[in-house]
Amino acid sequence: METGAGVLIVRGKVERVGLVTLLIFGIILSACNSSKPVSGGLTPMPVSAIPTTSSVVTSVPAPNSCLSSIDVGEWSDGRLASQMIAISSEMGTLADISQAVSDGVGGVVLMGNGSSPALKIELAKMRSLVSDGVSPLVMTDEEGGGIQPLSALVGSMPWPRMMAKTMSPGQVESLTYRVGQALRSVGVNMDLAPVVDLDAGPGPSNTNPDGSRSFSVDPPVADRYAKAFEAGLEKAGVIPVIKHFPGLGGASGNTDFAIAHTLSYSTLLKGGLIPFQRLASTAKVVMVSNASIPGLTGGVPSSLSPNAIRVLRSVVGFNGVIISDSLETISISSFQPDLSKAVVASAEAGVDLVMLASSNPNQVPIYQSAKRALARAIATGVLPRGAAEASVGRILVLKGFAPSCIHY
Repeated sequence: METGAGVLIVRGKVERVGLVTLLIFGIILSACNSSKPVSGGLTPMPVSAIPTTSSVVTSVPAPNSCLSSIDVGEWSDGRLASQMIAISSEMGTLADISQAVSDGVGGVVLMGNGSSPALKIELAKMRSLVSDGVSPLVMTDEEGGGIQPLSALVGSMPWPRMMAKTMSPGQVESLTYRVGQALRSVGVNMDLAPVVDLDAGPGPSNTNPDGSRSFSVDPPVADRYAKAFEAGLEKAGVIPVIKHFPGLGGASGNTDFAIAHTLSYSTLLKGGLIPFQRLASTAKVVMVSNASIPGLTGGVPSSLSPNAIRVLRSVVGFNGVIISDSLETISISSFQPDLSKAVVASAEAGVDLVMLASSNPNQVPIYQSAKRALARAIATGVLPRGAAEASVGRILVLKGFAPSCIHY
């Protein structure tokens, strides 16, 4: 939709209107587009009234021509399943996951600390294994402070809390732009950051997942600095990931080490969900946490809960790629001991890209088992093929394929 002097263009149709009409239209449009929460928070929606994920349509402008086309409708169930999984690898042992890469795995999460310049060469070798032109996303957790495994190669950043206290948003954007350029030059194209959880407590620790990883407990501050953080990365050609939906500030524990829950859904509507809502229109990827949400998910981890994903899509208004936090955690294994079943449950819930990341060196067998289970779910209709194709389509757009060139 565009407006011009005396001309209104709606859905491709040009209408000539008077100036008063334009002014009235502008006032209405401004009111409709306001991102400010109503009455201090988001408007709750009864769970029974939340539309299903399949009803959400991602709208992306299409280019005029296609250099290459992909027909995911012709992909096998196994190929779809592969593209919906991300696995991890220690930076010094990337060759160990070569089979999964050549098989079409959707993403690779770099684990450990990387200080060797050889990482760039190893990542290039890994990408050379791809036979279908669809390379995996290469991810790292470059948040700042104590969580920046590639700082020796790409430069250091303060903890997010320190950024918000000592730097302007413009300075943060410049900083993440420089780090993003360095990440891109090494071969990393996705940063699993920024954290937009609202927290003012100590940590991170075994009991508090956030602490200094959080910019602020104040939603407007967290929103401003997260926007600056993601803007710098995007300018450098690196995809930011906002996390951990629905907000781990005030959570009962750290899901890496125990079952945990967030604040109640009604409380999150007035606080923790607000940064996600304000970033929904610019974010390309949102990570969903493994914590359950009292009053919404009935004890089910968010990453496995259809209700949590429906809130992200329909209440928050996010239409991009949804990635799970790693399902190789205590919070998931305590709820669902069979990891392959957890993978299927996450995809069924509406997660596009399911993450399997840990220090476990047996990532290829873990991936193969998960792929078989997910392919079987697609084949039998447990996960409708249309839903799998839609997820893969969103992932391909994230990887740079033109939406108009992806066929179903």
